[in-house]
Amino acid sequence: MNADRLIQFLHRHEPQLIHLLEDMTPEEAQWKPDEASWSVLEIVTHIADEEAEDFRPRLMSTLEDACKPWPPIDPQGWVAKRNYKGRNLAEEISRFSSERKTSLLWLQSLSNADWSACYAHPELGPLCAGDLLTAWAAHDILHMKQIVQRKFQMIEHAAGKYDTRYAGNWR
Repeated sequence: MNADRLIQFLHRHEPQLIHLLEDMTPEEAQWKPDEASWSVLEIVTHIADEEAEDFRPRLMSTLEDACKPWPPIDPQGWVAKRNYKGRNLAEEISRFSSERKTSLLWLQSLSNADWSACYAHPELGPLCAGDLLTAWAAHDILHMKQIVQRKFQMIEHAAGKYDTRYAGNWR
């Protein structure tokens, strides 16, 4: 595993994510194609919460003592419990950015990390520190893809009876 490369991805993802969001109006940030989907605001709030309460703390815990139970999280439940839809997009972007900077400082301070240290996850089985770092970088991309998809859906919605097929196939 190339940990330095994965950390570099995490470093580059922050400004890329911000660039995807910088021109979004509050109405666009709250729009969603259906009730089961997350709005861009909900996605960004989720990413900020995951940065602060999932990936960094769980990776820290695994590297410090892989037998120690991880702090509990509830990403799906947080959407309603923490009123994601009532948040401010600019504040959530800033919170994510601040948390990512904290994460990067911590990651860059690591020396001789044991990426093979594994936590016995009750549902997923063994998850090694290297798995967590890899999943962290991938998680960013999955949600950037989700944000781009939401933007595409906004275009389709605004088009009304007109079609996007000339642009190419999204799916």
